[in-house]
Amino acid sequence: MAATTKTNARRSGSHSTVDAAEIGRFDALADRWWDANGPMKPLHSMNPVRLGFIREQVISHFGLDRRIIAPLAGLAVADVGCGGGLLSEPLARMGGTVTGLDPATQNIAVAKAHAVRMELDIRYLPTTIEDIVADGERFDVVTALEVVEHVADVPAFLGALSSALKPGGLLVMSTLNRTLRSYAAAIIGAEYIMRWLPKGTHDWNKFIRPVELERGLNEAGLQVLETRGMVPDPFRIGWRLADDTAVNYILAAARAQ
Repeated sequence: MAATTKTNARRSGSHSTVDAAEIGRFDALADRWWDANGPMKPLHSMNPVRLGFIREQVISHFGLDRRIIAPLAGLAVADVGCGGGLLSEPLARMGGTVTGLDPATQNIAVAKAHAVRMELDIRYLPTTIEDIVADGERFDVVTALEVVEHVADVPAFLGALSSALKPGGLLVMSTLNRTLRSYAAAIIGAEYIMRWLPKGTHDWNKFIRPVELERGLNEAGLQVLETRGMVPDPFRIGWRLADDTAVNYILAAARAQ
């Protein structure tokens, strides 16, 4: 999730979905984004499977050549809630023209500095998707991974994501299902036992079931193309796609032409 506080709030008069308490939590963690064994360890571990899903969905949706190294070349990509740039950087390496958005200013500072060190040309903005939409920007691909469970107004957020897409554009989201298993894994396990995340990082009541998210996306004018679960893979010491969506899941949805 990303960060600014006062500066972006309703500068365009648009309805803000930012939860100030959530932004403050992620701002406090900003300098740990690129520590693979720190608070963001779960995201580092999940990144390969998330990126594989995004790459395949973009290639399939736009009819691109999966044999090339940079299949996203020529596509404008918005990474919503970009944090320190864990997703934005590999998307740029895939050829996308990437804009990373985060309302947490410290996250954006970290992301900019790391992109410079990696010699990557990524536009990072300390702002919200609502303000970008109000400014008239539109994208071929929008990603919002592990973000929706932290926003204050889910329907408004989904509407802004939809509005940010060009006709025929593709949205990829990932989040946590609201089940007993997700409570055990994401809160008791990750926050209290493994201590990967500070206590209070997640609010189980804000987790969204796949059917609820699909309904919200439909109401925002998008059609869900595919939903997959993401589960730990002990053999690879990482994650893999699965049919099991009880804890983590990722989906792709398209806007009509």
